[in-house]
Amino acid sequence: MKSILLKTQIVLLLFTALMLVSAQNSMKIPQDAVFYMEINGKQLNSKINWEKFNPFLKQINEKEKKGSWNDYSKTGIKYDAIQYHYATINDSVKSYNTHFTLENKEKFQEFISSVKKKGQEVTRKNNYSYVDIDNDIFVAWNEKHAVLSMISYQKPYKWDGDYAIDSAVVAIDSAATVAVDSAYVEEARPFDYKEEIQYLKDDIKYLKQNIKDNNAEILKLQKDIKYLEKHHKYPEEKNEAAEAVKDSTYAPKVEVMPPPISQDDYYETEPYEVDSAFQKEMDSLNIEKFKIVKKLAEDSFNRYFSSNLKIDVPEDMLSFRDASSDAFIYADYEKIFNQGIYKQLYRGFNFSSVLGKMYNSNSAYNLYFDKDKVRLVNNYQHKNQSTQKSISEVYKGKKNKKIAALINDKSVGYYVMNVNGYKYFDMMYSMMKEAGEGEYQKELELIVETMKIALDEEAIAKIAPGNGIFVLNELKSKNVEYTDYDYDDNYNEKEIKKTKDVMVPDFTFAFATENEGYWKRIFDMLISNKEMSKKFSKDGDFLTFKDEKNKNGYLDQIFFTVKGGVVYLTTSKENIKAQNQSDISKDWIKDSTKYPLSGRLNIQKLLIGLDKEFKSKSERGTLDILKKYVGEMYFKTQVKGQSIQTEMNYNIKTNSENSLMYFFDLFDEIYQTSLTHKPSNTL
Repeated sequence: MKSILLKTQIVLLLFTALMLVSAQNSMKIPQDAVFYMEINGKQLNSKINWEKFNPFLKQINEKEKKGSWNDYSKTGIKYDAIQYHYATINDSVKSYNTHFTLENKEKFQEFISSVKKKGQEVTRKNNYSYVDIDNDIFVAWNEKHAVLSMISYQKPYKWDGDYAIDSAVVAIDSAATVAVDSAYVEEARPFDYKEEIQYLKDDIKYLKQNIKDNNAEILKLQKDIKYLEKHHKYPEEKNEAAEAVKDSTYAPKVEVMPPPISQDDYYETEPYEVDSAFQKEMDSLNIEKFKIVKKLAEDSFNRYFSSNLKIDVPEDMLSFRDASSDAFIYADYEKIFNQGIYKQLYRGFNFSSVLGKMYNSNSAYNLYFDKDKVRLVNNYQHKNQSTQKSISEVYKGKKNKKIAALINDKSVGYYVMNVNGYKYFDMMYSMMKEAGEGEYQKELELIVETMKIALDEEAIAKIAPGNGIFVLNELKSKNVEYTDYDYDDNYNEKEIKKTKDVMVPDFTFAFATENEGYWKRIFDMLISNKEMSKKFSKDGDFLTFKDEKNKNGYLDQIFFTVKGGVVYLTTSKENIKAQNQSDISKDWIKDSTKYPLSGRLNIQKLLIGLDKEFKSKSERGTLDILKKYVGEMYFKTQVKGQSIQTEMNYNIKTNSENSLMYFFDLFDEIYQTSLTHKPSNTL
């Protein structure tokens, strides 16, 4: 007896343990997820000033008439908790999902009620409730957690005579298939060439009539333009009803309609009757599509709310996550380019997955909203180790202080590159081999080997080893002449010469070379060639390009020269002289010789240079705001472990509380200014 009781207890304990283990299963991110994001709510919530942010959201909401909610800081969502986002793509279904924590279920339900469609009922399940707030947007929640799912469904494209099969929805889609009504199937008739000829003749007649109608309409519009230019209004129309009958014994009753109150009154009635059969068919298709989307959303909600409500993220997605960042993003570019519309594009143009294999990589991003700047750190990694190794070798080039000397703090911006040109060929060969299809892999490898034999990479690398710089010194105003056109009373066209100010770049592009003789021979060829010499001329150590026919263009003159192992292309000879560097520009120079890629852009200087491109009052107002707010961007790239890391900083220049609220202050001021420059609806 004791033995039976003991066995029974063991079985019950094992059953209970299995139930607990089953209940503790986490919600796993789908294997086909192409995008994943974590929002560090604790940090971001502390940086948001709700006293500013909430009224702004409320104002926009009232203007767009999208709901009645008036306090976005109290939606019932726990803003200081982590939010999880992920997206999936396949041949027919695209979805975006957000998981967040609730601190007040009742408040959250009130918020959902304010944004969902009127009369839309909430569906209640055993352990959660959900509602569709739009045809493709669903929200589900329980006491402490909520999920937002945006799902779109499109029947797979037809390729090679067959529909691509999507296993995720094939069962649902088959249930939604509509039978074809045999009454609407036309009986096949033999081809009648005489009937077809008549169709073609009718088409020709129709096209000819269209030409006549279009010419008549053009003539009418041209006359209207001339009348408006002369009288500043359209000709007055006669009241035909009043003049139709002048017999005093007969006065027709004319009902005078009041003028429309607004432009919208013109659209109160349908211009044509809607085809009811077509409308029913479209409604039917939309209903079936909604059923599929709803079923997918409900299945996803069932899986999540039957789990322990924790998100299980694959470790490879989190390899570069920094827990101190405000937001972390992971993107799988291999899946993005090998699924959905991109996959079909490859098939349609016989590219197969060549491009997909070249993009066989992923990227991770850590975003930081610091006090005085926004930082974005990106880690790029190719999934094939040999290809990643080849890419890393490219970023280990020699440094060149001569080209770095062109950097100065008075410039608008610069971009410096110090890569290994010789290793660049190895990287390209590696990528091309990886891009081969199984059927043609041997042929592609042979082509790659032939290229390696035919090309002298070492000699090519000496011509341009991989060190280069582009410096945008400033934007200068230039008065140019251009041709406009006018028409006389008989619509004869005549040219009018006018002038305008355009902004032209003053820049320098330079790159290192270990074979000066090669470039000098190119320059000699340009001035000795009969045709080329019309635009190229020798000016001391400089070769000058001048296009007299294009003197009103943006770039009508460029100078070339080779000095001290550097090839220069510049809009001004003064640009290649030694520059006076401040302490900050000296720091930039140090970075330019330290990192494979680096650069900066002073956006405020760029906007000042583009000042004359902003014409209207509203454009000028927006420009003034931007000049007040915009700062400077700076980036640097280096090899970091098994990845290529790029850090980008955007330095802010206002007194905003932090860089997150800086963007709010900027958008708020632009939005408030736009309200004062609303276009008039008066005709």
